[in-house]
Amino acid sequence: MAAAAVTTVLAVVIALQVNTDDLAGRLGALAPGEDVHDRAKPGQSAASRSDDRPTPSQPQTPQDPQAPSGGAGQPVAPEKSYEQKMAEVFALDAKLQGPGTFDTVQAGAKGPGKGRTVRYRVDVEQGLGLDPELFAEAVQRTLNDPRSWAHDGDMTFERVPSGKVDFVITLASPGTTGVWCAKSDLDTTVDNVSCDSAYTERVMINAFRWAQGSPTFGQEQMLAYRQMLINHEVGHRLGHGHVNCKTPGAPAPIMQQQTKSLDIDGVQCKPNPWVYPGS
Repeated sequence: MAAAAVTTVLAVVIALQVNTDDLAGRLGALAPGEDVHDRAKPGQSAASRSDDRPTPSQPQTPQDPQAPSGGAGQPVAPEKSYEQKMAEVFALDAKLQGPGTFDTVQAGAKGPGKGRTVRYRVDVEQGLGLDPELFAEAVQRTLNDPRSWAHDGDMTFERVPSGKVDFVITLASPGTTGVWCAKSDLDTTVDNVSCDSAYTERVMINAFRWAQGSPTFGQEQMLAYRQMLINHEVGHRLGHGHVNCKTPGAPAPIMQQQTKSLDIDGVQCKPNPWVYPGS
């Protein structure tokens, strides 16, 4: 019996030694930093992982908490200022003929001054692909600027979406502008210009000029050119006729046809968007 017991103990010791040596051999073959569980199972690629073991998440790049973000954490470009939007050039066909139907800008804007109130509506032809709200904001800002017709409290301009108005300032395609200007015996097709269609309620702003400007100002002065368009055509509605520059190098009068030329009878003037440029 004693001999049997000794034999049993020796068998256990030998089995333990074999298992320990086998484990040590396998551990010794691991690459530095490798986990034994990362070893491939029979029939499994070394790159694959067992179904019951989650894949560690990838480290995330820190994001500036102050930066605006959009969907899925993507940064959003900051909103452009009014001046930046008004400096942009937009694509529009010089021969575009729109449908002749208009949308009225519904947002109103009170006249900020204390002079005589001039009420107007803003209509934009459908299908132009231009921003109606930007156009409406430009009209309101321009007309109520101290350098414009609102100078020194002479008058104040109020935008309304409906009701009785003194005029409707209308942004329209070249074709539609021509149709409405012809109602007042004006031909805008030769130089693709704008007009005050005085026999109607509409002051017509040619969308091609609004989008592309004119060589007299150049595309680097789009904001000033658009201000000039508004002031010039509304000036006609207020009763002012064309006036040409008399002093070389001086700012052109607002009622000069600046889209066509800044050189009248050999007198070269500077582009000018304002009624009172020195104010």
